[in-house]
Amino acid sequence: MAVYKAPLKDIQFVMNEVLDVSSLAKLPGYEDATPDTIHAILEEAAKLCENVLFPLNRSGDEEGCTYENGVVRTPKGFK
Repeated sequence: MAVYKAPLKDIQFVMNEVLDVSSLAKLPGYEDATPDTIHAILEEAAKLCENVLFPLNRSGDEEGCTYENGVVRTPKGFK
C-alpha cells in the first residue's frame, strides 16, 4: 500500500526562510500566530492528510462519483 508523508520540513522552510512567518505575530490581531503555534497547526494538518485524506484517494479514484436520475453518489468515505 502506498504511503503519504506530508513534506513538513519543506513547508516549514518556505514559511520561515522565504515568507518570514515570525513577522506575522507582530501584526495587530495576529499576536497568537507564533512560529510554535503555526508549527503545531501544520503538524496536525499533516496528520489529517496522512491518516484521513490520503486513504480516501484510492476509493475516490477507483469508484469515482456517479450521477443517475438526478442523484449524485460519491465513493465510500466521501459525503
